[in-house]
Amino acid sequence: MDQRITRRSALGRMAGAAAAGLGAARILEGADSPAPEKPTLRAVYRIGCYTRPWAEHEYRVAFDAIAEAGYGDVGLMTAKGKGGLVISLETTLEEAKAIGDEARKRKLRIPSVYAGGFPIETSIDAGIAGLKKLIDLTVATGAQNLMTAGIGDPKLHEPYYKAISESCAYAAEKKIGISVKPHGGTNATGPQCRKIIEGVGRKEFRLWYDPGNIFFYSGGKLDPVDDAATVDGLVAGVSVKDYLPPNNVSVTPGTGKVNFKAVFERLKKGGFIRGPLVVETLKPGDLPALLAEARKARVFLENLVAELP
Repeated sequence: MDQRITRRSALGRMAGAAAAGLGAARILEGADSPAPEKPTLRAVYRIGCYTRPWAEHEYRVAFDAIAEAGYGDVGLMTAKGKGGLVISLETTLEEAKAIGDEARKRKLRIPSVYAGGFPIETSIDAGIAGLKKLIDLTVATGAQNLMTAGIGDPKLHEPYYKAISESCAYAAEKKIGISVKPHGGTNATGPQCRKIIEGVGRKEFRLWYDPGNIFFYSGGKLDPVDDAATVDGLVAGVSVKDYLPPNNVSVTPGTGKVNFKAVFERLKKGGFIRGPLVVETLKPGDLPALLAEARKARVFLENLVAELP
């Protein structure tokens, strides 16, 4: 036994000496060599499409078209039915679960739900209760994020975001995020959205960026390439929306004024290196035309993402 211990000890000393020598060699080599560059992180984005372009049709029509157009994700937004939305306060948990099941039947994931407003005009307590119901409905669909659009009435600004702040812990328990998008009023630009998000001060509450809306709500004066530089560290996802003057966002991405390559490069530089890119609007048309535009948008985004540095 003593021989084995002695042999092991000797081998250990030899290995230690070798490691020390290698370490010293590396230190000496490093002293004469420039520090290695940090590896560039490759962006990983999921490309999807909202139901909004098919708002005149029942949501299953949108699901069918989005799947046929080759997308793997569907965002829930407008559709023909109760309240003009796929999900709203009028939706039951059973209905929300059935909607999620319909998406999964088509092998579609749901990264984002826009479900309209919540009754903050009644009271903060009513607003919190309504928002928590929207969170429950979002969870029932199997979605990952509840997107809000802000509040138009400046008098309701403070209670609206207080309700969001008070609901963030509940969203965290349910394992979903809440987001706000640029949508006019007090949340029309990146700096305004930053002020709101930092004011809420909860990691569950982030930004769902919308470059088309940056143009739209500034009357075409504020370029989203410039605005994107103000939202570093905030972005959870992107509503992919283009813009044509004077006030048109019903445009297929890649055919309007938004320089998506420059916007995405800036968002990536600011830390948005993975997450959903969800087409929100397309050039209007009948069902075959919408399908063609949806395919065109998907190919455009796939090619653009593949070219990002």
